[in-house]
Amino acid sequence: MIVCPNCNHQNPDGAVQCEACYTPLPTMMSCPNCGASVQSDASFCGQCGFNLRAAAAEGTEVSTPTVAPDFAIPDLPAVEPLVPPDPLPITPPIAATPDSFATSGVSPVSELPPPPPPPVTPPVAPPSPVTPPVAVPPVASPTASLGPTQLQTQRASLLHVQTNQVVELPQALPVVHIGKPNDRIPPDIDVSGFPSSEIVSRVHADIRVEGDAYYLEDVGSSNGTYVNNMPLPMGNRHRLRPGDRISLGKGDRMTFLFQLS
Repeated sequence: MIVCPNCNHQNPDGAVQCEACYTPLPTMMSCPNCGASVQSDASFCGQCGFNLRAAAAEGTEVSTPTVAPDFAIPDLPAVEPLVPPDPLPITPPIAATPDSFATSGVSPVSELPPPPPPPVTPPVAPPSPVTPPVAVPPVASPTASLGPTQLQTQRASLLHVQTNQVVELPQALPVVHIGKPNDRIPPDIDVSGFPSSEIVSRVHADIRVEGDAYYLEDVGSSNGTYVNNMPLPMGNRHRLRPGDRISLGKGDRMTFLFQLS
């Protein structure tokens, strides 16, 4: 058996190509020592281990069988030589004459219509001069000249009637305490320097500021608080308006007029 070196298919002795993959098979020969069939390019015999290369070097006759193909190669037909084609005849150009135009019916070149005129490119106008921008002065906002709003400029004060002295209410205070110095709530408006201050309690009244509104309330004074000669009950609030008369205590002895400016 001849084993195919490509796919290891076992082919019968004498096969020229593999029956499975059609790969050409190696030629076979007989071992000069034991006569076993081995490949002609093998170095040792697969049966007895005889050194085939050494035997070939010593001149041992190694018979290489010639295997004839089992199919006939058909004879190929003879190829005829290529014959170049005949060259085409070269016809000389015919000169054009007026008579030829007359016989052919084609007008001479002079009678052909003139070519169209070239397109006219309109002239390009020069660029207009660039006018520099005119600076416009900024327009003042109408509200800018009005100044601060009324809420920002509004200031409240108390005018002491008996001495004609003005007492400004402290700014940015939500509650303004009116009374005399004490350890519990220090007054924001101290009336101890005015006449008849003995009738005023140390914690007498408060003025509360809510936005642009001012409210007066009694916080538990001994002699009471009066607005426009009317008693203000403790815990009640009265919204002050310009010109309201505030009396601390009875008898209208400590009197203030509420003012807005």
